[in-house]
Amino acid sequence: MIISHKHKFIFIKTFKTAGTSLEVFLSPHCGEDDVLTPIFPHIEPHVARNYQGWFNPFPQLWSARGRRAGRIFRELLQRKRFYGHMNGQVIRDRIPAGTWNSYFKFCVERNPWEKALSYYHMKNYRAGGTLTLEQYFARGKFRTNYEKYTDNKGRLLVDRVVRYEELASGLGEVFGELGIPFDGSLGTRAKSEYRSDRRPYSEVLTDEQMEIIARAYAPEIRMHGYKP
Repeated sequence: MIISHKHKFIFIKTFKTAGTSLEVFLSPHCGEDDVLTPIFPHIEPHVARNYQGWFNPFPQLWSARGRRAGRIFRELLQRKRFYGHMNGQVIRDRIPAGTWNSYFKFCVERNPWEKALSYYHMKNYRAGGTLTLEQYFARGKFRTNYEKYTDNKGRLLVDRVVRYEELASGLGEVFGELGIPFDGSLGTRAKSEYRSDRRPYSEVLTDEQMEIIARAYAPEIRMHGYKP
């Protein structure tokens, strides 16, 4: 996640959408006072900075319940003001209203069937190659991005959602507006080692698995018009 005062933008990091590669690319273009959250493992030339600090928890606690309220208090005690995959609503609550309202806000979204398959490959890699696709689906846990860039009423919080499928052209337009040089390549393909099988989801997923994903990612599919 990045808040750039130098270029007046907020980058909301979503799951499995080249977010880490984007952070690495943007880091050298950011100023000393900008907020860049850590990435793991570290990749040069990314430099995390200004992500720790106190914040007013009450705007979030007003609507938080249960475990979410506990997490807010833990983040406050740890001075964890900003972190990687923050929801846009949380970022909005932790920065001045003028900054949120005036800065250009963007994120990246991806075809949910391809995104789910990419997430499986990451989980399998971290499990040492022992996690089958069937086991992954049996867990029923899928990383959605919808809540990252919408509020609790489903309203879009960002000015631009760049499609992963059109990443170079979409980022070219965004960076052109922000005055950031871009030749069409991010340079770094972070975490590409997670996936050795490059077959498209249409050659891997069963009809049942496709339907499971369609249900899990229904809000994203409706908003962006994705089709299997």
